[in-house]
Amino acid sequence: MARRFFILFLAVMVWAFPGQGVAADKAGKTLKIVYVDWDCAVASSNLVKAVLEERYGYRVELLPVSQEAMWTSVASGAADAMVAAWLPDTHADMYARVKNKVEMLGKLVGGARLGLAVPDYVSLRSIDELEANADRFNGRIVGIDPGAGIMRLTAKALKDYEITQLQLVPGSGPSMAASLAEAIRTHEWIVVTAWSPHWMFSRWPMHYLDDPLASLGKDESIFKIGREGLKKDHPEVWAFLSNFRFEDATQLQRLMDWNQQRGTDPVQNALRFMKENPRLVDSWFKK
Repeated sequence: MARRFFILFLAVMVWAFPGQGVAADKAGKTLKIVYVDWDCAVASSNLVKAVLEERYGYRVELLPVSQEAMWTSVASGAADAMVAAWLPDTHADMYARVKNKVEMLGKLVGGARLGLAVPDYVSLRSIDELEANADRFNGRIVGIDPGAGIMRLTAKALKDYEITQLQLVPGSGPSMAASLAEAIRTHEWIVVTAWSPHWMFSRWPMHYLDDPLASLGKDESIFKIGREGLKKDHPEVWAFLSNFRFEDATQLQRLMDWNQQRGTDPVQNALRFMKENPRLVDSWFKK
């Protein structure tokens, strides 16, 4: 825990002096990649780190930050890139604020979505059934970090569907997954803020609740975003990130699931992924 707060402290110091951070790095081969501590972002960011360190000899610093800081640090030049932009809905507000200060580097993966999800043994099929069954969920929807886009959209859904008997409880990605695991172990009803790709759908039989009002948005994609000047300063990094993508969401979910296995390391899992998917990896280096 102390190490995590130390990393976050360093990140804050970098934002306070954005011009100095990247300028100093130009002398060497150091890159800063920011991400929110979501399982999909952890997996894809560590894969970027593995590629850039193995293929190009860079030193890649991964900085876990809040959703807002992820965008503002790239926009200010304090960080070089991120590969966790959910558009067009989840991160719409943040992208609108900084779109003239960042460079879109293309799609990482399609088929992404947000929603409220339940284990398959929960018989409900739609969000509009939640209010009448609030007691079975102990009056709560288990959420993640308060600043996440899905939390904002879920709050909107509660208003749209006039749900008053369920409270959206903030937490984190890991705490949400832990609550889900415990509920499934004891066969209790639970509803969580969920997104795809996510390893939970590979591990447990689950389903999204229908959202007829589209309060949580429709299908999305995950995009890569770079700072201004990245192409000039690090053309090979810019080219790689422009090509870097998954063929489908199941590839990313597989990597995410590996990271959940006890005693594993995300960078080592990324290297394993590269070894097992040579054709995909080769496509990232096409000119």
